Amino acid sequence: MKNLLIIYHSYTGGTEQMAEAAAAAAREEKDTKTRLLRAEDCKPADMLAADGYIFATPENLAAIAGVMKAFFDRCYYPLLGQMKGRPYAAMICAGSDGENAQKQLERIATGWRLKKVVDTPIICTHAQTEQAIMAPKTISEMDKAQCAEIGATLAAGLAMGVF
Repeated sequence: MKNLLIIYHSYTGGTEQMAEAAAAAAREEKDTKTRLLRAEDCKPADMLAADGYIFATPENLAAIAGVMKAFFDRCYYPLLGQMKGRPYAAMICAGSDGENAQKQLERIATGWRLKKVVDTPIICTHAQTEQAIMAPKTISEMDKAQCAEIGATLAAGLAMGVF
């Protein structure tokens, strides 16, 4: 049995919906155990117990969310050199472009020598005012389907030994 770990943080619910869509689809794969874990609760031991990862974060101020950054800060050095070649995917929930958060997250994964196995979607909520930014988000069914596909792909790839 392979293990897929989905680590996420969400302020207004958008990223959580994305992570839950990925997890629900991944759980359809009977030969992969999928675990959904908030970034603040994830420890190096959780990472080592997994065979593959999905990282889901909002973009805040043109960067990954602070709680997600704290997760990487807490786990990066204890795990350095221990996860080489494991597959990962990432998902970004952004109010506008999300590209810097994507680059930042992918750079961290490169440092861990993880293998990116699908392109990183940036789900744009178009929240540009303080009110819109702070409001609870609703991710479209089409965007959730894209996240679900990522979960299914990672779970199936792990189960088949493709990654």
